Amino acid sequence: MKIWFGFVLFIAVFTHQLAAQVRCSTFEYQQEQLLTNPSLQNKINAIEAFTKKAIKNFQNIRSRLDGNFVIRIPVVVHILYHDPSEDISDNQVMEQIEALNRDYRRLNADTVNTPSYFKPVAADCNIEFLLATSDPMQRSTTGIIRKYTPIRSWDEDDKMKFSASLGDDAWDATSYLNIWVCNIKGILGYSSFVGGPANVDGVVINTSVFGQSNTISTYDKGRTAVHEVGHWLNLKHLWGDTDCGDDSVADTPKQSTYTVGCPSGIRISCDNAPNGNMYMNYMDFTYDDCMNMFTQGQKERMRALFESEGPRYSILFSRGLDTPLIYQTPKPDEPPQWLHPQIYPNPASNDLYLDVEYDVRWIGKTVNLINLQGKIVKQVVISSEYQKIDISSLAGGMYFLFAKKEDGATIRMKFIKQ
Repeated sequence: MKIWFGFVLFIAVFTHQLAAQVRCSTFEYQQEQLLTNPSLQNKINAIEAFTKKAIKNFQNIRSRLDGNFVIRIPVVVHILYHDPSEDISDNQVMEQIEALNRDYRRLNADTVNTPSYFKPVAADCNIEFLLATSDPMQRSTTGIIRKYTPIRSWDEDDKMKFSASLGDDAWDATSYLNIWVCNIKGILGYSSFVGGPANVDGVVINTSVFGQSNTISTYDKGRTAVHEVGHWLNLKHLWGDTDCGDDSVADTPKQSTYTVGCPSGIRISCDNAPNGNMYMNYMDFTYDDCMNMFTQGQKERMRALFESEGPRYSILFSRGLDTPLIYQTPKPDEPPQWLHPQIYPNPASNDLYLDVEYDVRWIGKTVNLINLQGKIVKQVVISSEYQKIDISSLAGGMYFLFAKKEDGATIRMKFIKQ
């Protein structure tokens, strides 16, 4: 009985921890980037020094960025979908923008759940987010880009941020917050880090937790994006990504590690008595229902980025929220009629057409035409989305069409030559 109980407890704890570990992988992403390009550490160090100096300055002289000045950030949302169900609605995007503004302005109704001993440091960050009205070419935009992709799921490798890898290119990071919404493997979201490459700057959110009407009930208040945008604004996890680590914010108590689930009461770690862990902070891993605050120290750290010569200073002068100079009707993004290869006509006499519009990665690959004896009778290199294949010289009968990509995907179809 004890063995069975121990096994059940182990499974419960393991599952609980696993769910928490995949909420955010920003730290792991940053470490991977530093392994690839160690020189980025110098830039991160310089930004950290600038941030500390800026905080000290506006604590002493009360800079305009620490008062009632509201920072407004233009946002572009890149929606990448393979299955039509992943093509989320405009309403869901607006729900997410609303959630960002609600939490960064401390307008959330659940501020009443902030413990009394933490309320004195709870902050309205005076940061707001608006969908862009003008694109980098000053053309009219809704701030929402929809793009069909043949990629069914993405890894944490930034490929969703490039059209060349069938994602979507970032807009100018000096003027916009880029948010990519897509089906990511195994994680809910991650963010670039301040000082990283401009062409990957922004946050990535799993389709399943974007907005407030998503499919995971424990993350249905849009707070995965609130958390990741916090990283984009230079906030760290509360535990500093190590046991009793430093998040570089004075008014967040040290804590041993992330918090999972929806806790209550005081949890002591790292000698942080009497108040314990600030697990209701947006930079922990608790469920959406149990997050409700940023602190004054976090506010100062985020806003320091927008001081003169700061890494986000240019966003204050973005034209992304201006009235556009060019008005145009956006071209609708329509997925292919089918999401798998097609051949037609079948049977065929002279010409057979292979339709790979759903996945242009097939272009450049070789198609083999094979007879019933298993012999390759013709090879054709796919050169367009609608590949014409001349079969006029083939004898009448049944044939097979076969092709394979590097990722293991195959085309296997049969056709009749009349």
